Amino acid sequence: MFISIIIPVLNEEQSVKSLLQQLQAYRQQGHEVIVVDGGSDDGTVFVSKPLADKVITSGSGRAKQMNKGVEESVNEVLWFLHADTSIPKNAIETIQELLSKNDWGRFNIKLSGSHFLFRIIENMINIRSCLSGIATGDQGIFVKKKTFKSINGYSEITLMEDVALSKKLKTISAPICVKEVLTTSSRRWEKNGIIKTILLMWYLRFLYWIGVSPSSLAKLYQ
Repeated sequence: MFISIIIPVLNEEQSVKSLLQQLQAYRQQGHEVIVVDGGSDDGTVFVSKPLADKVITSGSGRAKQMNKGVEESVNEVLWFLHADTSIPKNAIETIQELLSKNDWGRFNIKLSGSHFLFRIIENMINIRSCLSGIATGDQGIFVKKKTFKSINGYSEITLMEDVALSKKLKTISAPICVKEVLTTSSRRWEKNGIIKTILLMWYLRFLYWIGVSPSSLAKLYQ
């Protein structure tokens, strides 16, 4: 069971290089790495080309980028990773084993920062995600391609695309909650303030739940 690893990027020169280096052993085993650029004006594309099987461009927006990556993929399993991610050991083997009997899943996450609040936040995210069946993009969603296509992939919205995808996938099955962790950058939290970022994310999820459009939410997020 071979996997296509799809990484949407936008000005992620440093982060994506680190992730791609971690994936080289899997490329040698026959798995596919696809980087989908949304219009970077730094060296993202340049550093990606030697380390990926395909580097393609698409319209901006993660949902569009990931759908484009799926169109170009050749393998039967999809794994979506953010550029600022560090993967656990044996991640591919874990996905292969679990998807032999299931349709989709996600990993637990760990935030890269050392502040004690990050330990609380990541635990809350992991528990909430498993109980609700809603995964975030930071959690490295993996899914069988036939299942992904059966629900017409990512809804091409400007924000909450991972929530929308999870809701569609939940109609097929609950996600596998993998306890091994992906480490994701805490830079957004550190830049904007930990408490402020928590409150903003809760507020945005509430607005999405009551029907506010993703385009309006994206303006608030930015």
